[in-house]
Amino acid sequence: MAERFLYPLRFQPLYKSYLWGGRRLAALLGKQLPPDGPWAECWEIADLGSEQTCVASGHLQGIALNEVLARYGRELLGRHYPRPRFPLLLKFLDALQSLSVQVHPSDALAARLVPPAAGKTEAWVVLAAEPRSIIYAGLKSGVDRETLAEAVQRGACQECLHSFEPAVGDCVFLPAGTVHALGAGLVVAEIQQPSDITYRLFDWNRLGPNGRPRQLHVAEALEAIDYERGPVRPCKPQPGNLPHVSRLVECPYFCIERCDFDRPYSLGGDERFHIVVVLEGEIVVAADTAPVVLERGGVVLLPASLGRVFLEPLGGASVLDVYLP
Repeated sequence: MAERFLYPLRFQPLYKSYLWGGRRLAALLGKQLPPDGPWAECWEIADLGSEQTCVASGHLQGIALNEVLARYGRELLGRHYPRPRFPLLLKFLDALQSLSVQVHPSDALAARLVPPAAGKTEAWVVLAAEPRSIIYAGLKSGVDRETLAEAVQRGACQECLHSFEPAVGDCVFLPAGTVHALGAGLVVAEIQQPSDITYRLFDWNRLGPNGRPRQLHVAEALEAIDYERGPVRPCKPQPGNLPHVSRLVECPYFCIERCDFDRPYSLGGDERFHIVVVLEGEIVVAADTAPVVLERGGVVLLPASLGRVFLEPLGGASVLDVYLP
């Protein structure tokens, strides 16, 4: 039967409208945004409760990711089977305005919630940056809980935050417990644990769409912050296994590599799934099924059962390869 095999999976995105979003996900990444309004996030691969991306084509078209996992968990996850849910969430963010200063809990802290949840470690890869755009990541050296709490009470949280002007291509790793905010003018790809628990520490003293300040979670945020972490800076790429591959992040939850290539390149065959994100150029994903063409902003999930898959660039191309350790 045709349903006995998997193939390169693309999904219908979930679009999220928040007050800080814009329209650049369409202009820069070719996303088919709904009309009007600010669209802040595009969830490309998601298995988070009722928030499910559905397969966009092929014999599984319309099937939610959690159902794909239920039917084909071993084929999809390979060596990482079984898992209660798909272990990563991938999205794009368009920050026309600055996001709130926030923090996500660790696994240990989230496990004490009712109901228990997963923590949220994440990483950003910068796709576009306007001049003087800022990323806030980590606390300045020497800032403790009391100092931060006092600054928040004064409405001056930014005094305690480490910040820098990112460049396109920078990768910023944000372990759970790291206070952070994406500044205005940035578009990023985000790779994260499948969790949506966010504690807002500070929202720049602005008003929400209803004319009132948005809800803050100051006590929860102060409890969740890791005060030993200090300033966070862009990751220094490390050499990969091949000359055109750079390792950006390696942590217990995910690995991220950047591949810059101008000739066919294969990945997979390691009993892992791989998520491919096109940063620049255009590629053809050549598997045993019909080829998949991806342009900038294109995302595809390669199930573990596919084995080695060839990526053929149409000219030069740059992609992210995201997988589990």
